[in-house]
Amino acid sequence: MLKTSKLIPQGQGLAAALVKRAATVELEWDLRQKSRFEASDSQGRVIGVFLARGSVLRGGDVLVVEDGSLIRVIAAPQKVLRITACAEHGSAFDLTRAAYHLGNRHVPIELQPDHLKIEPDHVLADMLRAMHLAVNEVMEAFEPESGAYASGGHAHATAHEHSHKPTISIKTAEPAHVHGPHCKHDH
Repeated sequence: MLKTSKLIPQGQGLAAALVKRAATVELEWDLRQKSRFEASDSQGRVIGVFLARGSVLRGGDVLVVEDGSLIRVIAAPQKVLRITACAEHGSAFDLTRAAYHLGNRHVPIELQPDHLKIEPDHVLADMLRAMHLAVNEVMEAFEPESGAYASGGHAHATAHEHSHKPTISIKTAEPAHVHGPHCKHDH
């Protein structure tokens, strides 16, 4: 068995050609949130994964194996409940309400602009249907939110870099906007 204990989130810093040629391992959410497990990659090798406690694998992450090879993680399709607003009389706000109620129950949830996903649960499905939401069981990859305090922040469907550090902007040499009795716009 080969071992890996190094994770490169989303393959950051690796050449795209290397990541594309890498072996893959397709894992459901329940296994990707464990820090120690065994799996087989696309080349049939048995891999022992030994990550830091609290580590979570996301689709697109890359593992570095002890022999120097790379393994790209794929979020495997699994049974999930896809929740959408009612097409006839619902709105996007209904999804916000649903996310609030699911969050109160500490349910792992994937947030998308037009739908939510959770693991199958008939009690929650009934609650959501009572809120006039459409709930359908589908086979799709599941990438729930990490949580605001999780290391690594959050995941995006498209890769880009940004900072959450506050920025300070100082404007100079511009006249101040003064409001007086002759100001010609509403506030």
